[in-house]
Amino acid sequence: MSTSMEQIIDTVRRLDGAFVLEPRPGDGTPEIAWGDAFFYYAPDGQVPTTVQPYGTVVTKNYPDDVSCDLDRPDRWRVNVHVGRERARELVGGGRERIAVVPDVLLPHPLYGDLGWVCVVNPGERTSDAVLGLLRGAHDAARRRYERRRGLS
Repeated sequence: MSTSMEQIIDTVRRLDGAFVLEPRPGDGTPEIAWGDAFFYYAPDGQVPTTVQPYGTVVTKNYPDDVSCDLDRPDRWRVNVHVGRERARELVGGGRERIAVVPDVLLPHPLYGDLGWVCVVNPGERTSDAVLGLLRGAHDAARRRYERRRGLS
């Protein structure tokens, strides 16, 4: 059983305070981002300008990120920021493994050293883990948001 990109995006969208940015033609976003999704904690419903997303779904190769071969049909990747320590626990260190095999949790090919993990086409082995990691990343983003605003 595979998990669709839409199922993952819908799951994140239902999290309290989640904001999912889905760039489309004509909305002022760069063309390269069209069709991808970026996950933020933003209870005001506005794209944050001072933080990075805690998760993304990408549907194509980017100029500096081609190792996952995402330009092939029906190929996409979920990326989740879990923090350096958690990433080491989950996938080991570094980027020595290239994420070309579907349904395997691996270090992000560019940002693994910064605490990002990824899965190409999550399926039976990784779907539950990916959704759990996205919930955890969302909760961590919420805590950072609250701390910055003196709410915690």
